[in-house]
Amino acid sequence: MRRYGTAVLLLLTGGAVLRITLFSELYLRYVQAGLRPYLIVSGAALVLLGLATAVLRSRTPDDHVALACEDQHGHDEQEAPHSHHRTPRTAWLLTLPAVALLLFPPPALGSYSAAREAAQRAAQGVGTFPALPAGNPVELTVAEFSSRAIYDSRRSLKGRTVRLTGFVTHGDDGTWYVTRLTVSCCAADATTSKAEVRGADALPADTWVTVTGTWHPKGALGSDEAWPPVLDVTTVTQVKQPADPYEKP
Repeated sequence: MRRYGTAVLLLLTGGAVLRITLFSELYLRYVQAGLRPYLIVSGAALVLLGLATAVLRSRTPDDHVALACEDQHGHDEQEAPHSHHRTPRTAWLLTLPAVALLLFPPPALGSYSAAREAAQRAAQGVGTFPALPAGNPVELTVAEFSSRAIYDSRRSLKGRTVRLTGFVTHGDDGTWYVTRLTVSCCAADATTSKAEVRGADALPADTWVTVTGTWHPKGALGSDEAWPPVLDVTTVTQVKQPADPYEKP
């Protein structure tokens, strides 16, 4: 089995990548949708390389290796085949992440990641935003709502009913938020947007919800006091986590 260690590692890694990209949408927990073709090609290449490595190892004669080992280490010819193509024991530890991704894909980033990140706000500063579509409620991302609430000099959210979808996070003082992570490329560059929810009881952390309500102004535009924006909610509905849990910038 040791002689096939490299092949096994390549097959496990390639199979794990194909499992989350070609046969499911789990890859959306980690990267943008546009990277899917590249991941599929990479996974297929790893699988093919693993198969090719296994075939080459199976065709390598043991006696040639035995002679080489005898010259180098002074062992007899009967002991050498046992050391043929041995994979270092520590290298087998590399199979653990591949097996974990294949069998137990990690969940999307959630409340823990959001809580550890300092408040990050849009960099555009106070200004004007495009007009909101007519009708209520207006469907907005959490990032859009946050930016308009903090920076829109026209106060376009005033008097409008909005609908946001995100997961629940908790504050230290009993407040709770509807939160969403924004990803530019992959989960490693995720940033946090959130809105404080008032008028409804808190749900457990990481529960996905759709909330409907109106903006509750606070603080001066662009100030620290305006962060995070507040939403006076009228309805809170539990929903399933979207296939793509991240918002786009």
